[in-house]
Amino acid sequence: MTTEVDGSYPAARHTHEDGLASAPIRPDADEQSGIIGAEQSGIGMAEERAAVGTSHAKAILFGEHAVVYGAPAVAIPLHALTATAQVTERPAGTHIHSALFRGQADDAPARVQPLLEALYSALRRTGHAGQGVDLRLDSTIPYERGLGSSAAVAVAVARAVAALEHHEFDAEDIHAVAMDAEKIAHGKSSGLDPRTVASAVPIRFLGGQVSPVSVGSRLDFVLADTGRAGATGKAVSAVRRRLEAEPDVVTPLIDRLAELAEIGTSCMASGDREALGAHMCEVHRHLAELGVSDLTLERLVDAADRAGAMGAKLTGGGRGGCVIVLARDEEHAEHVEVDLRRAGATRTWRTAVEAA
Repeated sequence: MTTEVDGSYPAARHTHEDGLASAPIRPDADEQSGIIGAEQSGIGMAEERAAVGTSHAKAILFGEHAVVYGAPAVAIPLHALTATAQVTERPAGTHIHSALFRGQADDAPARVQPLLEALYSALRRTGHAGQGVDLRLDSTIPYERGLGSSAAVAVAVARAVAALEHHEFDAEDIHAVAMDAEKIAHGKSSGLDPRTVASAVPIRFLGGQVSPVSVGSRLDFVLADTGRAGATGKAVSAVRRRLEAEPDVVTPLIDRLAELAEIGTSCMASGDREALGAHMCEVHRHLAELGVSDLTLERLVDAADRAGAMGAKLTGGGRGGCVIVLARDEEHAEHVEVDLRRAGATRTWRTAVEAA
């Protein structure tokens, strides 16, 4: 259900940096959210209440940059990369425990402001009485890699706060909290990341609306980290400037990326992996023409091609970050992963999207 928002919690300071990894915790909770007692959590006195919320990363298959101009996008959840937030009541004050910062919220640096905005936004929406909270964050999602880390953290925090307050957040409430945090992190967000990190299945995103994408046959992917932080904001701005300067060149590229998102959706539904991979490769070529690839991304895409991948492309804003590779099957994905590491990938992950 949609809830009213009051102004009892402060607004976080603006920053356009992502990066919300944190100190590990091991909560006892279900996949999305749940209440745990103080004795279970090991935090505070017995009268304190605690709750946990989780989310996951995402990867874009189709629609990078074009989505900014109203084109559709297709993205998949990455369930192996997770963010977990634990919120515990305390007598007063807001304390943060994360890898980036540990201490009182008032002393938090700029990079932690998106996290604080997610917390404050969720607390406002639940009508929290104003007592203090302790927020512990554990994320295995690498930040500044185009995998939705800031959005995933925000969704995890929203779910934890809702569980703590026994408050029912619907999908739009969760999305609103995440968008509040994304505005602090990036200045502007299409909404694709918050929608995907909150979804258990692949989605098609268009104009803020989402629909599930059917998958005709299992898809085995490998993600590889270039080791270079992505520069989404700079890449988006560069594409916009080029569109203004060279509309005859850039507009057809944006239009083709939009077409490929629709074609890719159909390929996923039919289970045509060969066509899906070929269209992923075409997307990457057009993104490179837009100027958002770089040598680190090209090196990994070339390595995937030499390893016999069905398709490979950058995922996210580009200019660093990650590539996503479609393998023939699970065994082939293992071989591709080895070759990507040999080619310089600093980290790799294998994931599969099951037929559904």
